[in-house]
Amino acid sequence: MELGNDTSEFFLMGLSEDPQLLTLIFGLFLSMYLLTVWGNLLLILAVCSDSHLHTPMYFFLSNLSLVDIGFISTTIPKMLHNIWTQSKAITYAGCITQIYFFLLFGGLDDFLLTVMAYDRYVAICHPLHYTVIMNPWLCGLLVLGCWVISVLYSLVHSLMLLPLSFCRDLEIPQFFCDINELFQLACSDTFLNEFLVYSVAVLLGGGPFVGILCSYSKIISSLYRITSAQGKFKAFSTCASHLSVVCLFYCTSLGVYLSSAAPHSSHSSATASVLYTVVTPMLNPFIYSLRNKDIKGALRRFGK
Repeated sequence: MELGNDTSEFFLMGLSEDPQLLTLIFGLFLSMYLLTVWGNLLLILAVCSDSHLHTPMYFFLSNLSLVDIGFISTTIPKMLHNIWTQSKAITYAGCITQIYFFLLFGGLDDFLLTVMAYDRYVAICHPLHYTVIMNPWLCGLLVLGCWVISVLYSLVHSLMLLPLSFCRDLEIPQFFCDINELFQLACSDTFLNEFLVYSVAVLLGGGPFVGILCSYSKIISSLYRITSAQGKFKAFSTCASHLSVVCLFYCTSLGVYLSSAAPHSSHSSATASVLYTVVTPMLNPFIYSLRNKDIKGALRRFGK
């Protein structure tokens, strides 16, 4: 049986059906959500309020924090609402909208991390020309480019879902609408959709990753030319936080991809999705602030 475009709602099966465990999940995810929003918002306010942080690196960092707030807000509030109301339903329009914003903010994360790697490359390899190269016009253009590409990418995937017909079993074994899970529920041919998803993922995911690798290969070769150990440490310390966030982002992204590709892996897929959609945005502001004297100083001044 097919529902076609008459599909009214899907059912998000979530992480568990045990009522006692759901209470624990609700408290845990509400705490993680509030901590993520608070941490990233505090980082944005610290950068905006302190003139010492009005530099390209912190401009990109504040944009990354804004995107992380949007990313986690795409999935967790709906999950918490469903647990609170004891409902698993999400409307067809709501599901497509959630997929759109999930792809949008996920793509923005990827592109902004690449732009930040380029910023570190210019700062370390061309320090005398840094302010000239990374001027406000170029910084604004780079962020705008990230938004334009991400909007087009997510819009194409979302629009291509609209013609699909879905079968009677509309249960999604996730706590959010996952595009790959929708393909499994579709009764119509999804070859073109899946081909587009994976080919674009290779292009827009692999491209930025290669860009990050190129930036850091040049940074490492530049560090070898620095004679003093203190100079090497000081130069690399400006990249340590970014490198940690890049590793966290790509490791969790790879985990989501591998778990979704494996058959009968709903539990491992849900675990990987939690790490990607919740843990990564939550840890990012703390990774950048704990070892960064400028951020800690700005937060102290902002708190006074």
